[in-house]
Amino acid sequence: MDRIEKSKEKFSQLFGEEATGVHNTDPDFQEILNHFIFGEVFYQGNLDDKLRELITLVVLTVNQTLPQLKAHVYAALNVGLTPVEIKEAVYQCAPYIGFAKTLNAINEVNEVYKAENIALPTKSQKSVDEGNRFEKGLAVQVEIFGEVIAKMRENAPANQKHIQDYLSAFCFRDFYTRGGLDLKTRELLTLCIVSALGGAEGQVKAHVQGNVNVDNDKELLITAITHCLPYMGFPRTLNALACVNEINPEN
Repeated sequence: MDRIEKSKEKFSQLFGEEATGVHNTDPDFQEILNHFIFGEVFYQGNLDDKLRELITLVVLTVNQTLPQLKAHVYAALNVGLTPVEIKEAVYQCAPYIGFAKTLNAINEVNEVYKAENIALPTKSQKSVDEGNRFEKGLAVQVEIFGEVIAKMRENAPANQKHIQDYLSAFCFRDFYTRGGLDLKTRELLTLCIVSALGGAEGQVKAHVQGNVNVDNDKELLITAITHCLPYMGFPRTLNALACVNEINPEN
């Protein structure tokens, strides 16, 4: 199949046969969009459609492009993602974009679930014990990033050590230890999230290394970032790829 035939097949698989409003008002733009995203980008590299839709969901959440997010929640269900997996991908965004924007995205997801008669709340995936919350989070940090975490904590000014504690207990314990998505998937999604933010190249580099440490190889990172391209644009995509190449150079 050529890219036009591929785009028609993939669009139908994700969204069904119903045309969007833009098909009628801006057919040229919709054609460019469909042929590029669904006829080219979706076929670049070796990612299954489930992981592609998880990546799409988190980037749209970062961007707060809520109508498109809602459409891709339907698409995510259509390719076989579970309600829990979709929710966990959106939850994973919270430490990087804040609670308010994450709640906006959750509301869109819930609207789809209500329309599809999916029971709310979804089954809890929490594994937080207040007694060991910090220690468990720190252990996950070290698993992903190694001994650099000890140096980062040691070098933090006294009046900012609470931020390091929050990173361990909140980001890595409250989210990374949840069920529904495995560690490798969460770390890959986090790379896409911080790449989509723009201006967070330090964190992008750290999460490139984190992905390498959990055995997500370079080709997977390139494919994942490429999949973000239609939703976050070339500048942030090129910046993220530059970070990948700096941390993990070509042989």
